[in-house]
Amino acid sequence: MMPKLHFTASESKLAQDALAALTRRYGQSSLDQAERVVALGGDGFMLQTLHAMHGRDLPVYGMNRGTVGFLMNHYHEETLPERLAAAEETVINPLWMQARCADGSVQEALAINEVSLLREGPQAAKLRVHVDGKLRMEELVCDGALVATPAGSTAYNYSAHGPILPINSEVLALTAIAPFRPRRWRGALLPKDAHVVIEVMNPERRPVMADADSRSVRHVVSVEIRSATDIRHRLLFDSGHGLEERLLREQFV
Repeated sequence: MMPKLHFTASESKLAQDALAALTRRYGQSSLDQAERVVALGGDGFMLQTLHAMHGRDLPVYGMNRGTVGFLMNHYHEETLPERLAAAEETVINPLWMQARCADGSVQEALAINEVSLLREGPQAAKLRVHVDGKLRMEELVCDGALVATPAGSTAYNYSAHGPILPINSEVLALTAIAPFRPRRWRGALLPKDAHVVIEVMNPERRPVMADADSRSVRHVVSVEIRSATDIRHRLLFDSGHGLEERLLREQFV
C-alpha cells in the first residue's frame, strides 16, 4: 500500500515544478497524517527539512532538484512508490552547539553536518581546544576549525582536507581550516561521545563566529560541541545507494 506522503520543496523553479507534478500524481498529506516526507531540492534544502522534522520521527526521502545532491536521490516521477518500498534507511544524530558570546549571551543550535568556528576579521583566529575536560591544544592559529559528523564529512570538512568518515564509524572529525600554527596539524578523530570545548583567545582583536548548518552566532568566546544522541534523523536512500555506500564511493573519486 502506498504510504501517505508529504511533499516539500525549495523555492527554485525546478523544485516547485516537481512539487506540482508529484502532488498531482500522488496527492498531498498533511505532516500530521504523513508516513513519509519527500524533499525536493538540493543538500541545503535537505538539511532545512531535517531540522524542520525535529521531533516528528518521520523518514525523509530526498529527490535532487538542486546542484550537488549528495544527500538526495535521483529525480524520477513515475517510480516513486516502488523506490520508497525498497528504500534503505539511515539514522543519524546531529551535533549540539552551545556558543557563549562576548556580550554574555548564550545561544544553542543543532547541526547535522558540522559546527564550525570562523575568523570574522583580517587576523587569524587563535583557538584553544579541550576534549572531555582535558586541554589538548594550547594554541591553534588558523582561519577556523570545525567538528563534523560522518554524514557531513564530505561537505565543508572535506573541502578543508578533513577525512571522509564511514557512516557507522562512531567518530567525529575535528579539522582545522587553513592552519598556520601548528602548520602541519591535520586534525583529529574523536569518539562520537566526545565533549569538545573550543575557546577563542583574544576575541576583541581576533573575533570569531560560530556556525551550525548555516545558523551563525557572532563574536563568540567559547563553543561547546557534542553529539545529540537523543535526537535522530531518518534518511531514506534508493536500494544499493545508501549513505554508507555513497561515503565509501566518494573516497575513490
